[in-house]
Amino acid sequence: MSQLTLDTPVKKIKYTIFLPPFILIIALFILNIVNFQAFKAVVDAAAGWILANFSWLFNGLTFVSVILAIVAFFAPFSRVRFGGSKAQPIMGMANFAWIVLCTIMAAGILLWAAGEPMYHLNGPPSHVSGGPKSQGAVEWAIQIIFLEWTFSPMAIYAVPALVFAFVFYNMKKEFSIGSMLYPALGDSLTKPVIPVVDSICLFALCAGMAASLSSGILLLAGGFNSLAGVDSGQTGWIVTALIIVGAFVISACTGLMRGIRYLSSINVRVYLLLGIFVFLAGPTAYLLDFMVEGTGLYLNDFFKISLWTSTTSGDGWSRWWPTFYWCVWIAWMPVTSVFLGRVSRGYTVREALIVTFIIPSVFSLIWLGIFSGTAINFELAGKGINEGMQATVAASNTPEGATYALFQSLPIPQISIPLFLLVVFVSFVTAADSNTNAMSGLCTSGLSTEDQESPITLKIIWGCTIGVLCLFMMIAAGIDGVKQVSNLGGFPALFFFLGVLISAIKLIANPYKYDTFKEDYDPVLHQPLPSVRLKPENLSKHKGLAKLLLD
Repeated sequence: MSQLTLDTPVKKIKYTIFLPPFILIIALFILNIVNFQAFKAVVDAAAGWILANFSWLFNGLTFVSVILAIVAFFAPFSRVRFGGSKAQPIMGMANFAWIVLCTIMAAGILLWAAGEPMYHLNGPPSHVSGGPKSQGAVEWAIQIIFLEWTFSPMAIYAVPALVFAFVFYNMKKEFSIGSMLYPALGDSLTKPVIPVVDSICLFALCAGMAASLSSGILLLAGGFNSLAGVDSGQTGWIVTALIIVGAFVISACTGLMRGIRYLSSINVRVYLLLGIFVFLAGPTAYLLDFMVEGTGLYLNDFFKISLWTSTTSGDGWSRWWPTFYWCVWIAWMPVTSVFLGRVSRGYTVREALIVTFIIPSVFSLIWLGIFSGTAINFELAGKGINEGMQATVAASNTPEGATYALFQSLPIPQISIPLFLLVVFVSFVTAADSNTNAMSGLCTSGLSTEDQESPITLKIIWGCTIGVLCLFMMIAAGIDGVKQVSNLGGFPALFFFLGVLISAIKLIANPYKYDTFKEDYDPVLHQPLPSVRLKPENLSKHKGLAKLLLD
């Protein structure tokens, strides 16, 4: 049994970080109920102003993050091991990969893989020749959905995760979002802004999680309706929310090494089973052609579509799709990157990039190739995918109907839809678990590189707050207001992201200057020494995959 010593840090709640976002989220709840329409109008106007005036910065920084991820992978910086050359991984690489897939993508890609192409196919921007459902619209739909769900969003998370892991484990700074600014600003400027940065980011994430949970409840309700004709109302929402919140709070309280790892391991197997089923039961030859051609179109125009702001066409299309996505990804980036950086201990920069940048991006390409390709093929064949989506959009403002229409057009929907619902449920629980762990850690002092578990009380408080906020928004006023507030979080996070990218540039250029493990560098050249290769059998039960990844 472990005992406290004089050197053991005492864990305490950091009220200066915990209270401001907690009070703000309660105020948001009250304002939304008192005068929802006025509140929503103000928030919508603010969100529109941000996207209209800062699209260039959202697109530019997202593009830069992709470039930095590639540079970091090949630079000498890639040999740096988080925690020093003797540090051991918290978990095996296979488990790490499963967790990243389930926490980063969550249910977003499940919701949008079939639905989003319907929007692009039927409403392309003005510069696309041929109009709706034309060859140009199909090609555009492929390009833009690959852009929004693969390497660009993964870079938004992966590069800050590298910065946090280096700052926390190698620079030995405090467990904080704001700590990522140390290389960019230095100690004297960073310390005063840490509480402000952490509080703003926690508020944005709490609102975002409430909105995400609302979408998850409606997604599950839509599945039950599609499967059994059960029209879920408020009672169904409450029951579903209680199950989801209870599951992720219990999982979070079991600790990082148990809950998230177990759930993600289950979920990735169901992911693979569903993907293989749709690939084989759907238009297989078309999907193979679709993935190859789509990847070529995406890579060929990567620079063009990454930096496109729809200014010359004047239709503002980019603001409501890719730029809007960058705003959402960046709002979630601070807390998500803290979690990913936290579980990167013991891995080199290159190994961490394989897991947080390359594997999820390639997985998304394949998943989108299968589901988006099937949806487009069925829609062009007149199987009513867009019609099914529009019916649910009218009812619940979520496009899950496209996915269920897709499954209904395939064999054995009685089996495939329950499997899909299982993936949705576990994905939401896993993502909420990881974020609840990270949020609680940021509100706790006394965490160390060896003991990173925050008090269970904080996990319960954050989990219940998110669940209650979500339910009251849905029942009393709808979820549009809280969704827009979560998107507004992308605005202050945008400037924080700029600071983090500056930190990343400095670390990539000269890690020796900031690393406390000087013995891991060549004494003359100050370049990281070749890292000692970890034995795959020590990384995971999944020896074959771990060895393949390291090779």
